[in-house]
Amino acid sequence: MENTNNDSSTGKNTTNTPLVTNDIKNAWAGIKQFLIELLDIRSDTDKKGTIEDIKENISMKGHTAWVLIFSILIASIGLNVSSTAVVIGAMLISPLMGPILGVGLSIGINDIDTLKRSLINFGVMVGLSLTTSFFFFLIPLFRDETPELLARTAPDVRDVFIAIAGGLALIIALSRRSKQTNTIAGVAIATALMPPLCTAGFGLATGNLNYFAGAMFLFTINTIFIALAAFVIVKFLKFPMVKYINSAKRKRIARLASFVAVLVFSGSIYMFFNLFKENQFKQSAQHLINDIKSSGISIIDEVADNIDYKSNSVKLIVYGEKISKTAEDRWISKLPEYGLKQTKLIIQQGVDDSDLRYEVKNLSDLYIQNQKIISSRDESIKEKEDRIKLLESELTKFYDSQIPFIQISKEAKINYNGLSNLSYAKMIHTNFNTTDTINVFNAKWYDSIPNSINQQVLLKKWLKQRLKLDTLQVSNYGSTQKVVE
Repeated sequence: MENTNNDSSTGKNTTNTPLVTNDIKNAWAGIKQFLIELLDIRSDTDKKGTIEDIKENISMKGHTAWVLIFSILIASIGLNVSSTAVVIGAMLISPLMGPILGVGLSIGINDIDTLKRSLINFGVMVGLSLTTSFFFFLIPLFRDETPELLARTAPDVRDVFIAIAGGLALIIALSRRSKQTNTIAGVAIATALMPPLCTAGFGLATGNLNYFAGAMFLFTINTIFIALAAFVIVKFLKFPMVKYINSAKRKRIARLASFVAVLVFSGSIYMFFNLFKENQFKQSAQHLINDIKSSGISIIDEVADNIDYKSNSVKLIVYGEKISKTAEDRWISKLPEYGLKQTKLIIQQGVDDSDLRYEVKNLSDLYIQNQKIISSRDESIKEKEDRIKLLESELTKFYDSQIPFIQISKEAKINYNGLSNLSYAKMIHTNFNTTDTINVFNAKWYDSIPNSINQQVLLKKWLKQRLKLDTLQVSNYGSTQKVVE
């Protein structure tokens, strides 16, 4: 039964608010418990096993060193031929994550010995990688600048997010009691530590220090944020701190670890902020360029170097009709609208080719007119050709229907000696229902020829066979007799 209170002053019933409040609290408690169980990683964490696994993979010597060398070699070949599949294969077998995770772990648990060991092996790892890729790209055959190489010469703000997410996924996967090897392999691909090292070796081999610096910067970003992610998870899961007998030493190491952590974190935030600002500047500049192009202004040589974040400038090379001073000032005044308040807009204009464009337009119009004339002529010629074909067909039918009378008469004279005269004509006959055309031959025989009628019948049969006619009439000069079949 619903409990309600009657408010006499307002005439309204109010629901019992404590019951509603309790229902909301219970629902929220259920949702909260569900989310805790869904996202909790503490219950399935193997802290001791995770520390042992990370420490075992820190060393860069013996088999691990050779695996690193060959994986770097494979990655360099993949970058040289722009084969993503080969580069991915090299990243799967590379042991680059060990020292980086060791740095994050050692700072998180105040393990100064592991930190030193991790840093030493990290230096060995970088040295082996740069040396291998350097000697590979020293070969003249493999010094081409491929798209895969150029893609690793400059970091982007998205690389930071990839490194953070990859580092978190990696340390969480390692901290489970049952390891997820597919997750570890996927992180090795996503964080892409190896290609920047190979690109840095390419920059050293070709003497291009800009490539070297850009690739090493990208590698450093990935390294720092992966180590930072490992440090955060280690602290979140409350891994056991390394204990020292000497309390003064323990405090000193704790302060050193905290200082290094703060230093790394501060440097990470600074790099992320700079990359974010650079990415924001490039996007705003690209929006400006797109709007300028949409207004009808033609721009050539639109390359990434024209957007310079360091000098805070955007350079445009315009061709065709020159931009007036008024239009140039208008675009400059719009820079704050694009978030480019302190940006310098540099517009370089080529020679005004308005006359040339006018001539090109005239030529284009003339070409279109000529094409129309040619098209109409083609249609006229086609009509005449069709007419000629029709007339030829009719003429062929006419000739086919003609009888070679001269030849027939000569042959008839040879076959029939009594034949004196022979004539031929076409007779059109009608019974007012149908109309037929009949081939008529008139034959005249010598008076000395007996039975001329019989001869005429034979002539008729011969003519039908010779001319292949079904209907034929043969008449006799001076006689009303005729032979018709």
